[in-house]
Amino acid sequence: MSRTTAIAFRTIAATILVALAAPPAAAQQRASRDSSRWAAVENALGRKGMMNPGGVIKFGFPRRDMQVTADGVQLKPALALGSWIAFTDAGKGQSMMMGDLVLAESEVAPVMSALQAGGVEQTALHNHLTGETPRVMYMHVMGHGDAAKLAATVRDALGRTATPMDTTSGGAAPASSFDLDTAALAKALGAHGKVNGGVYQVSVPRRETVRDHGQVVPPAMGVATSFNFQPTEGGKVAATGDFVMTESEVNPVIRALRDSGIVVTALHQHMLGETPRLYFMHFWANDDAPKVATGLRAALDRMAVKR
Repeated sequence: MSRTTAIAFRTIAATILVALAAPPAAAQQRASRDSSRWAAVENALGRKGMMNPGGVIKFGFPRRDMQVTADGVQLKPALALGSWIAFTDAGKGQSMMMGDLVLAESEVAPVMSALQAGGVEQTALHNHLTGETPRVMYMHVMGHGDAAKLAATVRDALGRTATPMDTTSGGAAPASSFDLDTAALAKALGAHGKVNGGVYQVSVPRRETVRDHGQVVPPAMGVATSFNFQPTEGGKVAATGDFVMTESEVNPVIRALRDSGIVVTALHQHMLGETPRLYFMHFWANDDAPKVATGLRAALDRMAVKR
């Protein structure tokens, strides 16, 4: 090979590498559209959202104002006290919104009134925990239409509560100081997560596509099984979250959890009109981390989830 040919080959190779390293133009354009599309929503909610797979933008509102104890454990907001709202494109300039608002009992009525006045529907209202002090209620919401208007309604409703509306992180602990073997948990569960606000969070999507009134609902909009782990004492972990199941999976999952000493705290729906019909089972454990993870994996193995 001549020196001129070799130089030409190196030039071509370098050009290809640069092209591969650069984000595709389509991806850049999509990111730009996403950023501009959700800017009005971010302005209405007073915070930046986080983009998730499936074109979902999600906003968190941790209830740092709440001092809740369950089974002798002071709950971190990221364990079970995090309100959230998520949006995705519904076509024709419209959006679909879903969320879960964490409320004190006295906040339920004023929040519901504000949401109804703004056209945001309630799809469920119930407990997720048992025996907690003070009592906590969870209001699941849905909306279709102009995303900025839906966001303004949610902001107005949250203004009827003591939810902190600043954007402070709430004291997320760095991974290096997190007193829990997350690698061992991930191995036992067969799924990896991340540390957020001093809690290890794992999400496991279902195998099939979930739809609401015909529209695809991405896992990030609340239709993935979630596990949250907060270190307690002596190698133990407080764990809660919810299994997202079809009808035939409910009782096999119950049996697997009970066989492992994990308490079922609630069984109900979070949505209206979804296919397949989904049931949400909340749980609680405060035990040795490997034992809890093994029990949760046994229950997960009774379900059709992605690996």
